[in-house]
Amino acid sequence: MAGGRSEWERHQAAQRREAERRAREAAKRAKEKEQERQRQHLEKQQAATEQKSAKVAKRIEELDQVLLAFLHLRPLAFDQMKVVAATMQFDAGRLGVPEPPPDWVAYAPPPPSGLSKLFSSQSRYDRRLQEARGRFDSAVAQQQKREKQRLRELSAARTAHDRQAAAVTSQAAADNAKLDRLRAEFDNGQPEAVEWFTTRVLERSIYPKGFPRLYQVAYRPENHDLVVEFELPPQSVIPDVRAYKYVKVRDAIDLVPRPQTEVRQRYAKLLACVALRTLHEIFAATPSRIVEAIVFNGRLNTTDQATGKKVRPHLLSVQAERATFEELVLADVNPVACLKRLNALVSPNPYDLEAIEPFITFDLKRFRFSEDMDVVSGLDSRRNLLKLTPTEFEHLVRELFVAMGAEAWTTIPSKDGGVDAVATSKNLFFGGVCLIQAKRWKDLVGLDAVHALTGVMADHNATTGVLVTPSWFGRASEQFAQRNRITLINGAELKHLIKQYLNIDVIPGTTPPRNARASNNTQSGRPGPSI
Repeated sequence: MAGGRSEWERHQAAQRREAERRAREAAKRAKEKEQERQRQHLEKQQAATEQKSAKVAKRIEELDQVLLAFLHLRPLAFDQMKVVAATMQFDAGRLGVPEPPPDWVAYAPPPPSGLSKLFSSQSRYDRRLQEARGRFDSAVAQQQKREKQRLRELSAARTAHDRQAAAVTSQAAADNAKLDRLRAEFDNGQPEAVEWFTTRVLERSIYPKGFPRLYQVAYRPENHDLVVEFELPPQSVIPDVRAYKYVKVRDAIDLVPRPQTEVRQRYAKLLACVALRTLHEIFAATPSRIVEAIVFNGRLNTTDQATGKKVRPHLLSVQAERATFEELVLADVNPVACLKRLNALVSPNPYDLEAIEPFITFDLKRFRFSEDMDVVSGLDSRRNLLKLTPTEFEHLVRELFVAMGAEAWTTIPSKDGGVDAVATSKNLFFGGVCLIQAKRWKDLVGLDAVHALTGVMADHNATTGVLVTPSWFGRASEQFAQRNRITLINGAELKHLIKQYLNIDVIPGTTPPRNARASNNTQSGRPGPSI
């Protein structure tokens, strides 16, 4: 018994040891499995962290290349927009494969041979042969019928293909003819053609994801200049995260915030890059005889956090002369400093939506004269501004500015036959005293007239000035006015303001010469004869 019990105890002890060994091995495997899981999880989290950081870095690189990456691209040209009719190869498919005719061998009965030849009558074979011939002839007839149908369908398919190919060729020819007409009109300085081509230039320009693709273009042939109203990207395109880091103790991926100072600086630089890139693309694609200057106005479509209403503040405005712009080495410039050198008007805090508010904001459709403004002026029932007396013109201008918000109006004696007046308003032209002068001239209002207005403004301590005319201004006058707090209102703009605020339809009575050179716009300008 003692020996037996000892043996049993040894067996039990062995089983316990084996169980303990297995438990240790299971625990070891579980530990190793958990360690492997943790290692894989750690690698996964680190990879996710690196991926998120790489995505931010790629975005920043895209934004940094908004200007530089597009300087080497070939500018758009009319020849590139030519349509090449696609070569359409005719594919007959199954219709191109004729059906083989029936084979008599498949129908002919086997001739008698051997004993069958001795015991079979010739008449039976002849009967089978005749039946086979009938089946064969029927098969041949059906095959020929199907072949004729195939040929008819093949001919119809070829005709349809030829018709489609001719339509493609004809459409390409029509598109190219239209393009040739647009090119001729563009070369002649026709505003619609210049605006059409410039729009194609802007459409071709590819920006990173998140950039709006909205813009308007207006061209003035008398000044050889373009105005581009461009939708700027929102502040959100700048990542507010610099990178990501994995915190092992919390098993969490934390973001590393980008300093707000850097975000603001990057946003200001980005807006400058967009403006310079747009100027570069248009200047590169257009000849100097058509476009000598470009005005770029950048607006942002956003929500006013104070009111919750949609607003579109101007954040940037720059006027660039081609000669000055082409001297720039854009690959090496500091974009913000470059805009400053171009005398751009830039929001001091674009990230905070601090707007640069122009004296009067005009719709681009008002930017240039319409073709019908003086063609039928003698037969038109609308009021012709050039046919008004100076007093009538003065009353009309006064009514307009009162309707626009002028709170006081005082006429100043004038010796030049125009209208000089002082208007005040809390909202009109940034508030303060605004000196208004009218030039009822028929021809170009030159730089001398704008210079004279600055002297009158100084005499009356005016905050701003406005020069109104039914005719037009040269670009030199506009540049000077922009630098000296003066708003110029030409005939086209005056027409639309009168319609908007007074609901009176008028015509300026004059149209700027289409073939004028912008270089001629430095002339002083003199009043034309009264009509």
